[in-house]
Parts: sequence; C-alpha cells; structure tokens
Amino acid sequence: MTGSAQKQYDMMTKMPIYRLLRTLSIPTIITMLVTSTYNMADTAFVGTLGTSESGAVGVVFGFMSILQAVGFFFGQGCGTVLSRELGAKKSAAASSSASTGFFMALIVSASFAIISFFNLDGLVALLGSTKTIAPFARTYIRYILFATPFIVTSFVMNNILRYEGKARLGAVGMMSGAFLNIGMDALFIFVFHMGVDGAGLATMLSQIMGFFILLSMFLRGKTETVISFSRFTKEASKLLNIAGTGLPSLLRQILGSLSTVILNYLAKPYGDCAIAAMSIVSRISFFAFSVGLGFGQGFQPISSFNYGAGKYRRVREAYFKTIIISQIMITLLSVVVFLFSDRLVGLFRDDARVIELGTRALRLQIAALVTMPFCIATEMLLQTAGKKTGAAILSSCRGGIIFIPALFILAKTRGFSGIQEAQPLAYVLSLIPTFLFARGFLKKMPTVDYDT
Repeated sequence: MTGSAQKQYDMMTKMPIYRLLRTLSIPTIITMLVTSTYNMADTAFVGTLGTSESGAVGVVFGFMSILQAVGFFFGQGCGTVLSRELGAKKSAAASSSASTGFFMALIVSASFAIISFFNLDGLVALLGSTKTIAPFARTYIRYILFATPFIVTSFVMNNILRYEGKARLGAVGMMSGAFLNIGMDALFIFVFHMGVDGAGLATMLSQIMGFFILLSMFLRGKTETVISFSRFTKEASKLLNIAGTGLPSLLRQILGSLSTVILNYLAKPYGDCAIAAMSIVSRISFFAFSVGLGFGQGFQPISSFNYGAGKYRRVREAYFKTIIISQIMITLLSVVVFLFSDRLVGLFRDDARVIELGTRALRLQIAALVTMPFCIATEMLLQTAGKKTGAAILSSCRGGIIFIPALFILAKTRGFSGIQEAQPLAYVLSLIPTFLFARGFLKKMPTVDYDT
C-alpha cells in the first residue's frame, strides 16, 4: 500500500465519525445545493418566457432524472464495491470496479441517446407534455440528448470520488458545471434572446465542460483508482455485483422519474399551471431534501469502507450519528421553507394560480420531509453492506410501491388535492418497512471488529 493509500485508509478508519462525516458530507451537500440552485435558476430563467416554457423544463427534468438514475446505478454500484475493496486493501480490484462502472455507463447512455433521437415526439409525450408544452420540450431535450453520455458518466466519476473518500474533488467538477450553466443560461436567454434553445444549449455545454473537469482528476493521478479500458472486466461475477449493488439507487431514481411522469399525466386535466406548479415544488423540496440526502451520501463511503475493513462498530456509530445530524438540519430547513412557501413559489412564476397550487403542495411535502433522515440512512446502510434485496425494497417504497398507488387513488378520489397529498403520504408510510429492515440488519451485523 502506497503512502497516499495508507493515509486515505487511516482517515476512513480512524478519524472521529462526526469529523469524517462533515468532511465527506459538506462537499456533497454543497454540490447538491448548487446543482439544485441551478435547477431552480433554470426554472426561473425559463419561467420569464411563459408558463408553457416553464412546464417544458419540468417535463424534461423527469428525463434528466432518468439520466441521473442511470449514472447513480453504475456510479454507486461500482463505488460501493470499490470502497469495500479499498477497505480490504485490494487496490487493483478497486480500479477494475471503477473502470467497469465507467465504461458500462458510457456504452449504455450513448446507446440510449441515439435511440431517443429518432423518436422525439414520442419521448416528450411519454414524459407528460401537453400540446402547448410539447414544442418547447422537444427543443430543450435535443440538447440534453447530445450531452447524455457526458451527464451520465459525470455522475459515475463523482460517485467514484465520493466512495474513495475524496468528495471535495467530485464537488469541484459538479459545481463547476452548475455555475457554468447558471452563467450561460443568463447569457443565452437574456443577452442573446435564444429562449428555450438558450437554456438547452447552456445545459449541454456546461455538462460537457463538467465532464472533462471530473475526468482530469483521474488523468492527473488525484485518485486511488484508475479508469482505463484495459481494466474493464467482462467477469460475470463483477458485472452482476456492480449491477446488483447499484440496483437500489436505480430504483430510487427511476421510480422518482416515473412518478414525475405519472404526476404530469394526472395533472394534465388541470392545465399548464398545475404542471408548472408541481415542477416548481419538486425543485424547492429537492433543495431541502438535498441536506438529508447529502449527509446520507457522506455516510455511504464511511459505511462501505469500514464494512470492507471489518470495523462494524464504526459502521454502527456512523449510522446513528448520520441520522441525528441530518434530522436536526433538515428539520430546521423545513420549518423555514414551510413558513415562506408562497414567496418561494412566487420567485419562479409570478402567476397567482401557480402560486396557489404550488404553496399547498410544497407545505405538505416539506412537513413530511422530516421523516426522511431515518429512511435515507437505513437504505444506504443496507446498500453499502451489500444487502441488495433489502436496500432495493426500501428504495422502491416511497418513490414507487407506496407513492404510485397513492397517486392514482388520491387523484381519483380527491382530484388535484390528492395529487398534492400523495408524496407526503408515501414519505410517512415508508417509515414502517424502514424500521423493520433496520432492526433486522442491526441485530445480525457483527458487534466485534476484525482486521483486514
């Protein structure tokens, strides 16, 4: 083990948990908040063009969530595996995992983008566009498709860096892309008056630039793992391990995207204002959700690395401390958002109907968001420990197994009010299976450490 690798190993296995959690979580939280700010800025910029244009961004946001799902599928899949391998001091195997995850993501995302280009009309319709939103959605999504391989592999590289314990390097690449996007959005929309084309072009260029910034971290030797095609493996066991480990992330993301599409469909009868309102709410609530998720993602490399190193007491300590600190932070933020919900919605669209519909939905989601720290930490504990089935089930609950049926039932029985209420209900009900899986896993996890 090299001096750099030993230093990293000591940091992950010996640094006090709260300090290590802050070290790994804060860059991730900042990245997510900056990215979320970009999403909100993009919505606000396009919102100045009209309600249908704003709705188009919301529709395409569902597609970008799918791309994120694919990126997290491969990124967290290979990241969890390589982190356990680094914890077990198997650096060559870790580089193989990183390279395999990267090139699998590149091949799949490029193929997906090419196929999608040939059916743009069907794609935007599938995403929930109305007739008035569809032309703007087609324009915007063309740029996103061109950038798709760069977007997906950027998520993979960011996750690899996080799981190595180098969240700051990942934050640099992701935040650079977000800041570039905000700047180019303003330039193309307000200076060059390019409309939706400008928003799409800004997103495409910034994502490509962010990709090369992240790639440079690996090319300049800043990482413990190496990405090269020569290290790509075709071993079925490793491919299945990466895919199985990444499955909970895929389900969590893909069901969220599917739910967005279904929500857009169910909101169609209530007009473009309803779709625009829910689009705005999803961005604001994700901003708050990012805090809890950021601490959870900071916990992931601690859990997987120490689990691989056989330091089970440290895994248990990190799990409970992650819940405590994320619960405090997300509760404080939720109170602020709840109190100023109408003003926050109004920042994105100065339309009385959009503000009315969005304010109620936002307050319901924010009130239920305080249940999430426990759910997030438990999902990630199971995933990083290699408990694929349990992690997959929990990941599916609030975004699919519970939410989608609740969405259909409440939409039918309570109209648009039911659509607003479905996600908060799913959050609360998800506590039940989460508690059962957490109790079962903690009882079975060894209480005595062993040295690798």
